[in-house]
Amino acid sequence: MSDSLMQVGIIGGGNFGTAIANIIASNGHRTHLWMRDEQQVADTIAHRENRRYLPGHPLADQIHPTNDLAAAVSGSDAVFVSVPSSSFRSVAGQLKDLLDPATALVSLTKGIEGDSFLMMSQILAQVTGSQRTGALSGPNLAEEVASGHYTGTVIASQDDAVCSMVQELLHSDSFRVYANNDVFGVELGGALKNIYAIICGLASALGVGSNTVGMLITRSLAEMSRLAVSLGANPFTFLGLAGVGDLLVTCTSPLSRNYRLGTLIGGGATLEEAMQEMGKLAEGVNTLQVVHAKSQALGVYMPLVEGLHRILITQADVGEVIGQLMTGSQGVDVEFAAPERWQSN
Repeated sequence: MSDSLMQVGIIGGGNFGTAIANIIASNGHRTHLWMRDEQQVADTIAHRENRRYLPGHPLADQIHPTNDLAAAVSGSDAVFVSVPSSSFRSVAGQLKDLLDPATALVSLTKGIEGDSFLMMSQILAQVTGSQRTGALSGPNLAEEVASGHYTGTVIASQDDAVCSMVQELLHSDSFRVYANNDVFGVELGGALKNIYAIICGLASALGVGSNTVGMLITRSLAEMSRLAVSLGANPFTFLGLAGVGDLLVTCTSPLSRNYRLGTLIGGGATLEEAMQEMGKLAEGVNTLQVVHAKSQALGVYMPLVEGLHRILITQADVGEVIGQLMTGSQGVDVEFAAPERWQSN
């Protein structure tokens, strides 16, 4: 338990928001867990468990479920927002007039807004006017976090005090929190990896070998880094937990929603059928369309993104796309050295 107890609001009662709430509450901090659905709140209070999204994991005593947004954030030292990217701006707008200017705002959502290409912490800052924003990202499968498996994550913020606060709130015997000031790069990595998890899930369903998986993951990292450099992010961010760490986990674990989506599609399901069977949003589908448009606009070479877009959106034949990918141009393996602006003195 921390020596300095705080009050925290978690906005979004999905599996990851609940898992993060449990860590914070287990550290002794008073934690409000906001859910939109009043019936879900009542069930969670009655059973002291989020049976809809994180069954089998009892809630810590300091968690207080609510569907009252004002009550969830009033007086909070920090507010963590964990809602789908499609509704993120709307929820941020509802928070605007409820927050104290000193409250730290941290996004737990991995996604990119379509029209603006803004990351979630940028939306928080833009909509609320807060100067104390950040984002949490990394290889953080909610079920494993909730089960206490050893896990590392990254808190990214330009405000060192926000990073320190989040590290204090979340640090436990099984959960380590590292800091990074490349907020855009950390969030970009968290969003992009969802695309490649779909690809790897699809490949797994097709029965590919380990060599293929190794090629897919490393070429995915190359594409991510290529886009990052074109947008001004630090490419070396992608060598850390928020980059290759998150990519590796989501591209190999059946606990990843995006990976599972890929396996369903590789098994012959349409995108609509796969989404319906899962019953949960796979952020990678929205991110794919946003990133495909951005790569086309910038002229950034992203053949895996292009291939998956053809399979999911234009319904191209999987075998044909794979054949074209394997006969495409063969460039250098590692395309960038340390840009001068990122080198340490």
